[in-house]
Amino acid sequence: MLRQFAEDRLLELQAAMKEMVSHPQELAPMGGKELLAQAMRGDVIVIDVRPKTEHLTAHLPHARSIPLAELRARLGEDPKGKPIVAHCRGAFCLIAIEAVGLLAMKGIQAARLEDGVAEWRARGLPLPNDR
Repeated sequence: MLRQFAEDRLLELQAAMKEMVSHPQELAPMGGKELLAQAMRGDVIVIDVRPKTEHLTAHLPHARSIPLAELRARLGEDPKGKPIVAHCRGAFCLIAIEAVGLLAMKGIQAARLEDGVAEWRARGLPLPNDR
């Protein structure tokens, strides 16, 4: 409810999101449980586009650290034909949206994960560095 309240009240955020999203079908968010199942099967490649220091602190299962600043140079690392799911700090983080836009411009099927590490943890989903 708090998240919905914030989204409804932050007109600047809504305007920025509309400005950045020129192809909404390419930026559709994916849910955590769905992502975990697909990543475990190897059906998708999960990339963490946050700075490497944040990835080292906590990251999602099966996520590769490819910070946005390195993404363009590292596009050849991922297997051809596999969709990529980018994640960053959560629903209000624009880094994953920018990454998905870049991937889409290169003809790579991409989606963003709306959840960040905090949301993932709050939903009770596993994190590799939690004990």
